[in-house]
Amino acid sequence: MRKSILLLAPLALAALQQGAFADPPKVENGRFVTADGMTLYTFDKDTKPGVSACTGGCMNYWPPATATSMDKPSGDWTLIPSADGKQQWAYKGHPLYRYSADKQAGDAKGDGFKDMWHVAKP
Repeated sequence: MRKSILLLAPLALAALQQGAFADPPKVENGRFVTADGMTLYTFDKDTKPGVSACTGGCMNYWPPATATSMDKPSGDWTLIPSADGKQQWAYKGHPLYRYSADKQAGDAKGDGFKDMWHVAKP
């Protein structure tokens, strides 16, 4: 019995770690969305590649599209430090954000907001 538990423990740990991975953004209906279908946005004030201009109060309305410590950059997808110290997804150097007023998958209420926020597209 004890040997069985010792043999199964690494498998159980691996299964837990796999479940903790966040999926990178994906393309759905021609736009980037989170793993759960929430629309992602870009910000016109992000003029330096890999640097977010959305800090302070901006982050209350436009939280960064965060990654877990297990996520890895690949191809055009990179991870940059966000203003809150977490890792934020970026596509071709453009930081990606969610919009707090989007309440369900498919919402895109932030598109065109103040002519500075746009749905992120490939």
